[in-house]
Amino acid sequence: MQTGKDKSNPDLSIIVVTYNTATLIERCLDSVLAATGIAADIRVVDNASSDGTAGVVCRAFPSIPCIENDENVGFAAANNQALPDCTGRYILFLNPDTEVTPSSLAAMVSFMDGHPAVGLAGARIVYPDGTPQWSVSYHYPSERYARKELLDLPGEIACVLGAAMIARPDLVRVLGGFDDDFFLYGEDQDLCLRIRRAGFEIGVVDDAVVIHHGGHSEKDTQPADVWKKKVYAEYLFYEKHYRPETIRRIRRADIIKAGWRLATLRHCSFLEKDRTRAKEKLEKYRVIYHAVRHYHGSGSEG
Repeated sequence: MQTGKDKSNPDLSIIVVTYNTATLIERCLDSVLAATGIAADIRVVDNASSDGTAGVVCRAFPSIPCIENDENVGFAAANNQALPDCTGRYILFLNPDTEVTPSSLAAMVSFMDGHPAVGLAGARIVYPDGTPQWSVSYHYPSERYARKELLDLPGEIACVLGAAMIARPDLVRVLGGFDDDFFLYGEDQDLCLRIRRAGFEIGVVDDAVVIHHGGHSEKDTQPADVWKKKVYAEYLFYEKHYRPETIRRIRRADIIKAGWRLATLRHCSFLEKDRTRAKEKLEKYRVIYHAVRHYHGSGSEG
């Protein structure tokens, strides 16, 4: 990483939000510091980790500012905490369970310089073994029910995975940053849609390769609780962007689908060779069924 440029206006400001990632954060920050071709400043926001993550950052990287929250305020709110202090021409939201390849940050900056119509772009995300990871979507959740709400949006990409996203800071600030109501999951989709509604496209930087270990902050969370969070985030997205009648249609479809899956899994579980996997599937759809049925929002029928 170049340090000779004006530090008051670096190419890139990088925000890393951590939560119980003590075993990975050094590799993440080392990879950022080893990146070539750009000047960058880095900021860490720790969401009250119980595994000493903040201490690792302070000891191993004393020059990197680290905000230590007294409680877990969520991914969106923690990113927003660091936004006012970012002075880079672009801002990169980077997960702590990632490692950037040496030329990836320079590639992302170059891409944004050459594509003024793009407001936010993602990297090419791969697993540690190098295989591609899903990181680009051309559709929003349940989009087939919400065609009227999603007309005339610029570009073809709906959203990119939030593990590594570069954006124009002035645009992000005008939009109010991430929506704090999204605690975890869904905040990347929401920000991407708001950026498109502001007239900008979403892009992908194929030359920027980022390794994503994935799922580390939720490794101690029960699968049922993870699914509850995902259902909540999805319906919060609907509440923000879809009409009440659209949400009612989605809700009915989700209840029918989850109910059908539950019925078939119960009756056919004896055919599953992997009983543990069958049990996990059953629990997943049980959680979804009850979460959607007990949802009370504009798409709820009471």
